[in-house]
Amino acid sequence: MTRRIPLNDLVRQSRLIHDELAACARRVIERGWYVLGSECVDFETEFAAYCGVAHCIGVANGTDAIELALRAAGIAEGDAVATVANAGFYASTAIHAIGAVPVYVDVTAETHSICVDSLKQALARQSVKAVIVTHLYGRLADVGAVVALCKPLGIPVLEDCAQAHGASRGGRKAGSFASAGCFSFYPTKNLGALGDGGAIVTNDARLSATLRRLRNGGQTDRYHHQEPGVNSRLDEMQAAILRERLARLGGWTARRRELATRYRRRLRGRSLDPVPEIDSGHVYHLFVVRVRRNDEGRQPGDAGRRALQAHLASRGIETLIHYPVPIPEQPAFAAAQPAGCPVALQVCHEILSLPLRPGMHDDDVDAIADAVNAFDS
Repeated sequence: MTRRIPLNDLVRQSRLIHDELAACARRVIERGWYVLGSECVDFETEFAAYCGVAHCIGVANGTDAIELALRAAGIAEGDAVATVANAGFYASTAIHAIGAVPVYVDVTAETHSICVDSLKQALARQSVKAVIVTHLYGRLADVGAVVALCKPLGIPVLEDCAQAHGASRGGRKAGSFASAGCFSFYPTKNLGALGDGGAIVTNDARLSATLRRLRNGGQTDRYHHQEPGVNSRLDEMQAAILRERLARLGGWTARRRELATRYRRRLRGRSLDPVPEIDSGHVYHLFVVRVRRNDEGRQPGDAGRRALQAHLASRGIETLIHYPVPIPEQPAFAAAQPAGCPVALQVCHEILSLPLRPGMHDDDVDAIADAVNAFDS
């Protein structure tokens, strides 16, 4: 029987702390308060401290986190918002939700994250009102350089931290560099709920107060609405689960780094390269490899990737592509002005994510690496 190694295994992960999660659920049920109660308040306090910021505002999901952060920053219909072309779809979804216009900028070949030179060109071409910096795969983009570029121009910068819970550089964690950091707690994230959830972190007290109103219908207090808002609140059950898991995030991150180190030691294939680590603050939400062209440069990376993916699937190893289609090429944005992002386009055609999660065993990584190496032999 072929051994199966899934990309994610949420059943095993929850089973490891089943009793603790059950206790969280009982605590919420017995209290009988399910929205904007003490669990949410305590999680917000604990997660703000974890990120090294003053404020955390729990919301319903990561997309709402970005949308509300844009609104709180004053972004309105028709405003241009710069973001990368090779990340998940949801920053663009948030931009469109408020009637703003996405401006796609390219990424660097080494990091797959925002290219500051490409951003400079975008800022020179048009009046950009905000920038979203996406931290991909679990490592920080060059957010410091983006903030340094944008701050003198009065352009707010938001961090999309959906894949970067706890990622750090120079002693500072994701979410603490820019005007605000936006997190998703989707179940597969490094810090995941048992459903949807999100949060915004910031050091700006005025921004925090605005966000607290916006997430709750624009209310200053019950039945008094200062501005139009939305209904986007982190519920008590998910907050309780997240508090329990946050206490374990450091250990889970350490295990992700151990597995990544083992991958890098074991992978010897000629046709692929693991995406570089860059620095020790990488938290490895994903372990991504880039499938190269053949020696003559004639075979597109996508063809080689499909062949490798099929080879691994035949051995019970599940993989996934994060993300195969550049956002400007999505049918939903067919009417948008196309973006010149050649590096992002190439990246989308060459990357592949191998399984990496805290519950994996060393011999899982060994089996995957052996299968990859056999593909090249």
